[in-house]
Amino acid sequence: MFFKIKKSKPDTIIQKTEREIKLKKDVLDSILSFCQIKHPNEAILILRGKSKKGNVLIDGLVIPPFAFNAHASSGFPHYMLPADISYVGTVHSHPIGNPSPSITDLNNFYELISLIVGFPYGDKDIFAWDSNGNAVKLTII
Repeated sequence: MFFKIKKSKPDTIIQKTEREIKLKKDVLDSILSFCQIKHPNEAILILRGKSKKGNVLIDGLVIPPFAFNAHASSGFPHYMLPADISYVGTVHSHPIGNPSPSITDLNNFYELISLIVGFPYGDKDIFAWDSNGNAVKLTII
């Protein structure tokens, strides 16, 4: 035959490194204020920052153009965004209080990270998630 089949080593272990998201305190305060203003509707914002080796530093926010906010949903047309390599994800609120990502949240995942803020929108009510719905460590700096 012309092709050689490589055999994989069964004892090879792939180690998964733990990701970390760092969120600046002033950005957190802006997120919480925006969520309180939009309540009882969901709020949505785009996260700006930097990513290195899976770790993300969030240092800014963008109000998405043509965003819609309703009681049980929020969103924006992704194709209307200008190209910007500083976008690292989105943050949105869950006015009902449960900060876990829904199937809709996971299906509409944007970029690297999703933050969800649960009611009553306090410092301890914000959580980070990856595109598979796994919790990611969030540190306020």
